[in-house]
Amino acid sequence: MSWKSGAIISLNSILSILGVVLGVAALIIVMSIMNGFETEFRTRILGVTSHITVFLWDAQPMTDPANAMTELLEIDGVVAAAPFIYYKAAIASNETGDGIAVRGIDENLENDVSGLEEKVIFGSFDFKPNPEGHGGIMIGRTLAKGLDVFIGDPLVLFSLRGEKLRAGAQPKIKKFYVSGIFETGMYQYDASMAYISLEDAANLFDITGATGIHLKTADIMISGMIADAIDNDYLDKYSAIDWREMNKNLFSWMQLEKLGMFIALSLIIAVAAFNIISTLVMIVMEKREEIGILKTMGALPGSIAGIFMRIGLVVGLFGCLSGSILGFGLCWLQKRFDLVSLPSEIYFISSLPIDVRPFDFLWVCLAAIILCFLATIYPARKAAGLSVIDVLRH
Repeated sequence: MSWKSGAIISLNSILSILGVVLGVAALIIVMSIMNGFETEFRTRILGVTSHITVFLWDAQPMTDPANAMTELLEIDGVVAAAPFIYYKAAIASNETGDGIAVRGIDENLENDVSGLEEKVIFGSFDFKPNPEGHGGIMIGRTLAKGLDVFIGDPLVLFSLRGEKLRAGAQPKIKKFYVSGIFETGMYQYDASMAYISLEDAANLFDITGATGIHLKTADIMISGMIADAIDNDYLDKYSAIDWREMNKNLFSWMQLEKLGMFIALSLIIAVAAFNIISTLVMIVMEKREEIGILKTMGALPGSIAGIFMRIGLVVGLFGCLSGSILGFGLCWLQKRFDLVSLPSEIYFISSLPIDVRPFDFLWVCLAAIILCFLATIYPARKAAGLSVIDVLRH
């Protein structure tokens, strides 16, 4: 083999290893970023809602929510419960109006099932009446900006709940003052959600009791199992839905996008695998004489093929190890020093989120090793199939 040929093969080998390294590192970084966004979404969603929401099976209001809470708290894994009233209404300030979703909550119990109080950025988490006797209302920052209101400003809620659809029907009206402004980072909550006291909601929407019960579980990852258990054990009484099911479209889209990114970036490793094929084929052509000598000495075709397969696997394993170290290192630097920042006025976070999961490392490395192994099959079979007579003739 000439020096020039050896140099070309060495260069191809280096490029193959670099391809695997970059492919593995890119996959790990992108998967960790996707995991980070998923974790951020989950944290912010659970900051304003509960792990499980329970309704009556016929979707009617619960007339005795206290008894339902006592019953549900006896379920293994449930650690807290709080009643709520949910309905849509129109809201108006002195400047403009909008349609929103209103949730009546018990401020003494709500913190046990959600982190809403932590999301309050102006004002306070309470609904105490002001000197005029108007109850407090908490609204999202985006909604407050759209209504052009701030702490202490008056607001009016309009509800048609319970009113018969007839000509001249008048909505029920109740005045409030802005007691708090919250920000979750989720547009659908910050722009269209308001919270009032459970008593004010019952009066405004003409509801006795509560719409449903919010539950908090000891572990959010088993909330789906507990919700299924409630459905099965209280088949004709309660209907339960966990946080994943309630935001099914969002999390399904994120999983689909994660899969798409995995497939797309795996093409980088696939390109590196093609480089491995070309490198091994060149080695086979350059080592024809050596292969012929080995065969005349009694080497079996399987042994010859094994040599080239091991070369490809070594490239794949070295690339996976180096790529994993590079990917983990860059993820650690981002998590530790926030090297990549995001405009907070556009996104709900100020830096690129990172959530490194060992299971993703396993999948990425396994995919890379399999691709590298598959890349060795053709050159290995070609080397094993070389005829000793043809080699000696040339």
